[in-house]
Amino acid sequence: MRIAQVAPLWERVPPPAYGGIELVVGLLCDELVRRGHEVTLFASGDSISLAKLESVHPQALRLDKEVKEYGIYEMLQLSRVYEKAAEFDIIHSHMGCAALPYANLVKTPTVHTLHGIFTPDNEKLFTYARHQPYVSISDAQREGRLNLNCVATVYNGIDHTTYDFYESPQKPPYLAFLGRLSPEKGPHLAIEIAKKSGWTLKMAGKVDVVDREYFESQIKPHIDGEQIQYLGEANHAQKSVLMGNAAVTLFPITWREPFGLVMVESMVTGTPVIAMSMGSTPEIVDDGKTGFLCHTVDECVAAIDKATQLNRRDCREHVIKNFSAQKMTEGYEEVYRQILADSFSKNGHARTLIGSAV
Repeated sequence: MRIAQVAPLWERVPPPAYGGIELVVGLLCDELVRRGHEVTLFASGDSISLAKLESVHPQALRLDKEVKEYGIYEMLQLSRVYEKAAEFDIIHSHMGCAALPYANLVKTPTVHTLHGIFTPDNEKLFTYARHQPYVSISDAQREGRLNLNCVATVYNGIDHTTYDFYESPQKPPYLAFLGRLSPEKGPHLAIEIAKKSGWTLKMAGKVDVVDREYFESQIKPHIDGEQIQYLGEANHAQKSVLMGNAAVTLFPITWREPFGLVMVESMVTGTPVIAMSMGSTPEIVDDGKTGFLCHTVDECVAAIDKATQLNRRDCREHVIKNFSAQKMTEGYEEVYRQILADSFSKNGHARTLIGSAV
Protein backbone atom coordinates (compact mmCIF):
# COMPACT_ATOMS: atom_id res chain seq x y z
CA MET A 1 0.00 0.00 0.00
CA ARG A 2 1.26 3.48 -0.82
CA ILE A 3 0.71 5.69 2.21
CA ALA A 4 1.43 9.37 2.85
CA GLN A 5 1.89 10.28 6.52
CA VAL A 6 1.58 14.02 7.21
CA ALA A 7 3.07 15.31 10.49
CA PRO A 8 3.15 18.77 12.08
CA LEU A 9 6.25 20.80 11.30
CA TRP A 10 6.72 22.32 14.75
CA GLU A 11 8.75 19.35 16.01
CA ARG A 12 10.83 16.74 14.22
CA VAL A 13 9.78 13.10 13.87
CA PRO A 14 10.56 11.48 16.26
CA PRO A 15 10.98 14.28 18.82
CA PRO A 16 14.25 14.60 20.76
CA ALA A 17 12.25 15.32 23.93
CA TYR A 18 8.60 16.30 24.30
CA GLY A 19 6.24 15.65 21.37
CA GLY A 20 3.56 12.99 21.61
CA ILE A 21 2.18 13.30 18.07
CA GLU A 22 5.60 13.16 16.50
CA LEU A 23 6.59 10.12 18.57
CA VAL A 24 3.49 8.24 17.47
CA VAL A 25 3.92 9.21 13.81
CA GLY A 26 7.53 8.06 13.85
CA LEU A 27 6.67 4.66 15.28
CA LEU A 28 3.75 4.24 12.88
CA CYS A 29 5.86 5.07 9.83
CA ASP A 30 8.66 2.70 10.74
CA GLU A 31 6.32 -0.19 11.56
CA LEU A 32 4.37 0.30 8.32
CA VAL A 33 7.63 0.17 6.36
CA ARG A 34 8.64 -3.03 8.18
CA ARG A 35 5.32 -4.51 7.11
CA GLY A 36 6.07 -3.87 3.44
CA HIS A 37 4.18 -0.65 2.76
CA GLU A 38 5.58 2.21 0.67
CA VAL A 39 5.46 5.11 3.10
CA THR A 40 6.24 8.77 2.46
CA LEU A 41 6.57 10.98 5.53
CA PHE A 42 5.89 14.69 5.12
CA ALA A 43 7.61 16.33 8.08
CA SER A 44 10.48 18.64 9.04
CA GLY A 45 13.75 18.01 7.22
CA ASP A 46 15.59 16.91 10.37
CA SER A 47 13.18 14.00 10.89
CA ILE A 48 14.54 10.45 11.07
CA SER A 49 12.47 7.66 9.57
CA LEU A 50 12.53 4.43 7.62
CA ALA A 51 9.98 6.09 5.34
CA LYS A 52 10.86 8.34 2.41
CA LEU A 53 11.10 11.87 3.80
CA GLU A 54 9.59 14.91 2.06
CA SER A 55 10.01 18.33 3.62
CA VAL A 56 9.43 22.00 2.89
CA HIS A 57 11.77 23.16 5.68
CA PRO A 58 15.13 21.74 6.81
CA GLN A 59 14.44 21.69 10.55
CA ALA A 60 11.69 21.71 13.14
CA LEU A 61 10.05 25.13 13.07
CA ARG A 62 10.38 25.62 16.81
CA LEU A 63 14.17 25.58 16.37
CA ASP A 64 14.22 28.21 13.61
CA LYS A 65 14.02 31.70 15.10
CA GLU A 66 13.76 33.20 11.62
CA VAL A 67 10.33 31.67 11.06
CA LYS A 68 7.58 34.08 12.03
CA GLU A 69 4.56 32.68 10.19
CA TYR A 70 4.13 28.99 10.95
CA GLY A 71 0.97 28.75 8.85
CA ILE A 72 2.86 29.52 5.65
CA TYR A 73 4.98 26.39 5.97
CA GLU A 74 1.94 24.33 6.86
CA MET A 75 0.25 25.47 3.65
CA LEU A 76 3.39 24.74 1.64
CA GLN A 77 3.56 21.24 3.07
CA LEU A 78 -0.10 20.44 2.45
CA SER A 79 0.11 21.86 -1.07
CA ARG A 80 2.96 19.46 -1.81
CA VAL A 81 1.07 16.52 -0.27
CA TYR A 82 -2.04 17.06 -2.36
CA GLU A 83 -0.15 17.86 -5.56
CA LYS A 84 1.29 14.35 -5.18
CA ALA A 85 -2.01 12.77 -4.07
CA ALA A 86 -2.28 10.53 -7.15
CA GLU A 87 0.97 8.81 -6.09
CA PHE A 88 -0.67 7.45 -2.92
CA ASP A 89 -3.41 4.99 -2.11
CA ILE A 90 -4.26 6.84 1.07
CA ILE A 91 -3.20 10.01 2.89
CA HIS A 92 -3.04 9.96 6.68
CA SER A 93 -3.07 13.42 8.26
CA HIS A 94 -1.94 14.15 11.81
CA MET A 95 -2.42 17.91 11.28
CA GLY A 96 -5.66 18.47 13.13
CA CYS A 97 -8.10 20.32 10.91
CA ALA A 98 -5.49 21.82 8.59
CA ALA A 99 -5.82 19.20 5.83
CA LEU A 100 -9.61 19.21 5.75
CA PRO A 101 -10.03 21.85 2.99
CA TYR A 102 -7.54 20.02 0.76
CA ALA A 103 -8.89 16.50 1.15
CA ASN A 104 -12.09 17.02 -0.85
CA LEU A 105 -10.13 18.29 -3.86
CA VAL A 106 -8.51 14.94 -4.78
CA LYS A 107 -9.66 11.37 -5.38
CA THR A 108 -7.16 9.82 -2.98
CA PRO A 109 -8.92 9.40 0.38
CA THR A 110 -7.58 11.12 3.49
CA VAL A 111 -8.03 9.85 7.03
CA HIS A 112 -7.51 12.32 9.88
CA THR A 113 -6.34 11.26 13.34
CA LEU A 114 -7.79 13.53 16.01
CA HIS A 115 -4.79 14.14 18.25
CA GLY A 116 -6.08 17.33 19.86
CA ILE A 117 -9.20 18.79 21.36
CA PHE A 118 -12.18 20.56 19.88
CA THR A 119 -12.49 24.33 20.25
CA PRO A 120 -15.29 26.75 19.32
CA ASP A 121 -13.22 27.83 16.33
CA ASN A 122 -12.01 24.51 14.90
CA GLU A 123 -15.42 22.94 15.43
CA LYS A 124 -16.68 25.05 12.55
CA LEU A 125 -14.23 23.43 10.14
CA PHE A 126 -14.70 19.93 11.53
CA THR A 127 -18.46 20.33 11.16
CA TYR A 128 -18.01 21.53 7.57
CA ALA A 129 -15.97 18.38 6.81
CA ARG A 130 -17.85 15.98 9.11
CA HIS A 131 -18.22 13.33 6.39
CA GLN A 132 -14.46 12.85 5.95
CA PRO A 133 -13.11 9.80 7.85
CA TYR A 134 -11.65 10.39 11.31
CA VAL A 135 -9.84 8.25 13.87
CA SER A 136 -10.11 9.10 17.56
CA ILE A 137 -7.27 8.21 19.93
CA SER A 138 -9.72 7.42 22.75
CA ASP A 139 -13.46 6.91 22.95
CA ALA A 140 -13.66 9.79 25.41
CA GLN A 141 -12.21 12.17 22.82
CA ARG A 142 -15.25 11.92 20.55
CA GLU A 143 -17.88 14.65 20.45
CA GLY A 144 -21.18 13.07 19.49
CA ARG A 145 -22.86 16.43 18.98
CA LEU A 146 -20.53 17.15 16.03
CA ASN A 147 -21.64 13.97 14.25
CA LEU A 148 -18.17 13.35 12.78
CA ASN A 149 -17.53 10.25 10.69
CA CYS A 150 -15.29 8.52 13.28
CA VAL A 151 -14.50 5.17 11.70
CA ALA A 152 -12.46 3.79 14.61
CA THR A 153 -10.61 4.44 17.85
CA VAL A 154 -6.92 3.55 17.63
CA TYR A 155 -4.94 4.00 20.83
CA ASN A 156 -1.48 5.51 20.60
CA GLY A 157 1.36 3.02 20.92
CA ILE A 158 4.97 3.02 22.07
CA ASP A 159 8.00 0.82 21.49
CA HIS A 160 8.28 -0.88 24.87
CA THR A 161 11.76 -2.21 24.04
CA THR A 162 13.16 1.32 24.35
CA TYR A 163 12.02 1.58 27.99
CA ASP A 164 13.80 -0.26 30.78
CA PHE A 165 11.73 -2.04 33.42
CA TYR A 166 12.35 -1.03 37.04
CA GLU A 167 11.61 -3.78 39.57
CA SER A 168 11.41 -1.32 42.44
CA PRO A 169 11.52 2.45 42.95
CA GLN A 170 14.58 4.39 43.97
CA LYS A 171 15.23 5.11 47.65
CA PRO A 172 14.37 7.52 49.10
CA PRO A 173 11.12 7.23 47.12
CA TYR A 174 9.59 10.13 45.21
CA LEU A 175 6.63 11.10 43.03
CA ALA A 176 7.15 12.00 39.36
CA PHE A 177 5.40 14.46 37.08
CA LEU A 178 6.20 14.66 33.38
CA GLY A 179 4.57 16.83 30.74
CA ARG A 180 4.01 20.37 29.60
CA LEU A 181 3.93 22.70 32.57
CA SER A 182 0.53 24.12 31.67
CA PRO A 183 -2.73 24.49 33.63
CA GLU A 184 -4.49 21.63 31.85
CA LYS A 185 -1.72 19.15 32.74
CA GLY A 186 -2.08 20.03 36.43
CA PRO A 187 1.49 20.50 37.71
CA HIS A 188 0.09 22.89 40.35
CA LEU A 189 -2.07 19.99 41.58
CA ALA A 190 0.95 17.67 41.57
CA ILE A 191 2.70 20.15 43.85
CA GLU A 192 -0.35 20.29 46.12
CA ILE A 193 -0.47 16.49 46.28
CA ALA A 194 3.23 16.34 47.17
CA LYS A 195 2.92 18.96 49.89
CA LYS A 196 -0.16 17.39 51.46
CA SER A 197 1.42 13.93 51.42
CA GLY A 198 4.90 15.01 52.44
CA TRP A 199 6.45 13.21 49.45
CA THR A 200 9.27 14.56 47.28
CA LEU A 201 8.12 15.54 43.77
CA LYS A 202 10.43 15.51 40.75
CA MET A 203 9.02 17.36 37.73
CA ALA A 204 10.19 17.51 34.13
CA GLY A 205 8.69 19.13 31.06
CA LYS A 206 8.81 22.11 28.78
CA VAL A 207 7.27 25.51 29.35
CA ASP A 208 5.68 26.93 26.22
CA VAL A 209 5.57 30.70 25.72
CA VAL A 210 1.83 30.73 26.29
CA ASP A 211 2.36 29.06 29.68
CA ARG A 212 5.23 31.21 30.88
CA GLU A 213 3.11 33.46 33.12
CA TYR A 214 1.42 30.42 34.65
CA PHE A 215 4.79 28.80 35.34
CA GLU A 216 6.24 31.95 36.90
CA SER A 217 3.26 32.57 39.19
CA GLN A 218 1.91 29.10 40.01
CA ILE A 219 4.86 26.72 39.75
CA LYS A 220 8.21 28.45 40.17
CA PRO A 221 7.55 29.87 43.68
CA HIS A 222 7.12 26.31 44.98
CA ILE A 223 10.34 24.92 43.49
CA ASP A 224 12.79 24.63 46.36
CA GLY A 225 15.18 22.07 44.89
CA GLU A 226 14.39 19.70 47.76
CA GLN A 227 10.79 18.61 48.19
CA ILE A 228 9.70 20.19 44.88
CA GLN A 229 12.32 19.75 42.15
CA TYR A 230 12.13 20.94 38.54
CA LEU A 231 14.55 19.14 36.21
CA GLY A 232 13.82 21.00 32.97
CA GLU A 233 12.79 19.38 29.70
CA ALA A 234 13.67 15.67 29.59
CA ASN A 235 14.69 13.63 26.55
CA HIS A 236 13.58 10.03 26.04
CA ALA A 237 16.29 8.45 28.17
CA GLN A 238 15.92 10.99 30.96
CA LYS A 239 12.15 10.68 31.24
CA SER A 240 12.38 6.89 31.25
CA VAL A 241 14.79 7.03 34.20
CA LEU A 242 12.74 9.70 35.97
CA MET A 243 9.49 7.71 35.83
CA GLY A 244 11.07 4.28 36.20
CA ASN A 245 12.76 5.20 39.46
CA ALA A 246 9.64 6.87 40.84
CA ALA A 247 7.24 5.19 43.26
CA VAL A 248 4.26 6.76 41.47
CA THR A 249 3.70 9.04 38.50
CA LEU A 250 1.10 11.76 38.98
CA PHE A 251 -1.27 12.68 36.14
CA PRO A 252 -3.55 15.27 37.80
CA ILE A 253 -5.07 16.75 34.63
CA THR A 254 -7.75 19.44 34.67
CA TRP A 255 -9.09 18.86 31.15
CA ARG A 256 -10.49 16.06 28.99
CA GLU A 257 -7.13 14.59 27.98
CA PRO A 258 -7.49 12.97 24.52
CA PHE A 259 -4.94 10.26 25.35
CA GLY A 260 -2.03 10.97 27.68
CA LEU A 261 1.10 9.19 26.47
CA VAL A 262 2.86 9.89 29.78
CA MET A 263 0.61 7.36 31.54
CA VAL A 264 1.65 4.63 29.11
CA GLU A 265 5.33 5.57 29.30
CA SER A 266 5.23 5.44 33.09
CA MET A 267 3.45 2.11 33.32
CA VAL A 268 5.80 0.46 30.81
CA THR A 269 8.72 1.22 33.14
CA GLY A 270 6.76 -0.45 35.94
CA THR A 271 5.61 2.70 37.71
CA PRO A 272 1.88 2.95 38.51
CA VAL A 273 -0.08 6.10 37.73
CA ILE A 274 -2.42 8.17 39.87
CA ALA A 275 -4.62 10.14 37.51
CA MET A 276 -7.68 12.34 37.67
CA SER A 277 -10.61 10.37 36.28
CA MET A 278 -11.47 12.46 33.26
CA GLY A 279 -11.02 12.28 29.52
CA SER A 280 -9.13 9.17 28.41
CA THR A 281 -7.65 8.17 31.77
CA PRO A 282 -10.24 5.42 32.54
CA GLU A 283 -9.38 3.83 29.18
CA ILE A 284 -5.65 3.77 29.89
CA VAL A 285 -5.20 3.13 33.61
CA ASP A 286 -6.51 -0.19 34.92
CA ASP A 287 -7.93 1.16 38.17
CA GLY A 288 -6.62 -0.78 41.16
CA LYS A 289 -4.14 -2.78 39.10
CA THR A 290 -1.84 -0.35 37.24
CA GLY A 291 -2.79 2.76 39.18
CA PHE A 292 -5.73 4.64 40.62
CA LEU A 293 -8.35 6.98 39.20
CA CYS A 294 -9.26 9.87 41.47
CA HIS A 295 -11.55 12.91 41.52
CA THR A 296 -9.87 15.19 44.05
CA VAL A 297 -6.44 16.07 45.36
CA ASP A 298 -7.26 14.39 48.67
CA GLU A 299 -8.17 11.16 46.86
CA CYS A 300 -4.83 11.32 45.04
CA VAL A 301 -3.00 11.73 48.34
CA ALA A 302 -4.86 8.76 49.85
CA ALA A 303 -4.02 6.62 46.80
CA ILE A 304 -0.24 7.00 47.01
CA ASP A 305 0.45 4.31 49.61
CA LYS A 306 -1.95 1.90 47.86
CA ALA A 307 -0.25 2.53 44.53
CA THR A 308 3.14 1.62 45.93
CA GLN A 309 1.78 -1.86 46.73
CA LEU A 310 0.76 -2.62 43.13
CA ASN A 311 2.64 -5.19 41.03
CA ARG A 312 4.99 -3.24 38.79
CA ARG A 313 5.19 -6.15 36.32
CA ASP A 314 1.42 -5.87 35.80
CA CYS A 315 1.91 -2.24 34.79
CA ARG A 316 4.36 -3.15 32.05
CA GLU A 317 2.33 -6.10 30.77
CA HIS A 318 -0.76 -3.91 30.56
CA VAL A 319 1.07 -1.57 28.18
CA ILE A 320 2.59 -4.32 26.03
CA LYS A 321 -0.85 -5.89 25.61
CA ASN A 322 -2.84 -2.73 24.86
CA PHE A 323 -0.55 0.11 23.79
CA SER A 324 2.26 -1.30 21.64
CA ALA A 325 3.38 0.22 18.34
CA GLN A 326 2.46 -3.06 16.68
CA LYS A 327 -1.12 -3.01 18.00
CA MET A 328 -1.47 0.64 16.96
CA THR A 329 -0.22 -0.13 13.46
CA GLU A 330 -2.58 -3.07 13.12
CA GLY A 331 -5.42 -0.77 14.05
CA TYR A 332 -4.46 1.74 11.38
CA GLU A 333 -4.02 -0.97 8.75
CA GLU A 334 -7.60 -2.05 9.41
CA VAL A 335 -8.72 1.58 9.07
CA TYR A 336 -6.90 1.91 5.74
CA ARG A 337 -8.51 -1.30 4.44
CA GLN A 338 -11.93 -0.08 5.49
CA ILE A 339 -11.53 3.33 3.87
CA LEU A 340 -10.12 1.88 0.65
CA ALA A 341 -12.97 -0.62 0.45
CA ASP A 342 -15.46 2.22 0.90
CA SER A 343 -13.66 4.25 -1.78
CA PHE A 344 -13.77 1.30 -4.16
CA SER A 345 -17.49 0.78 -3.64
CA LYS A 346 -18.21 4.47 -4.23
CA ASN A 347 -15.85 5.14 -7.11
CA GLY A 348 -15.89 1.78 -8.87
CA HIS A 349 -12.15 1.49 -9.41
CA ALA A 350 -9.39 -0.50 -7.78
CA ARG A 351 -6.43 1.86 -7.97
CA THR A 352 -6.38 2.10 -4.18
CA LEU A 353 -5.43 -1.56 -3.85
CA ILE A 354 -2.31 -1.30 -5.95
CA GLY A 355 0.78 -2.30 -4.00
CA SER A 356 -1.27 -3.44 -1.02
CA ALA A 357 0.75 -5.21 1.66
CA VAL A 358 -2.23 -6.21 3.72
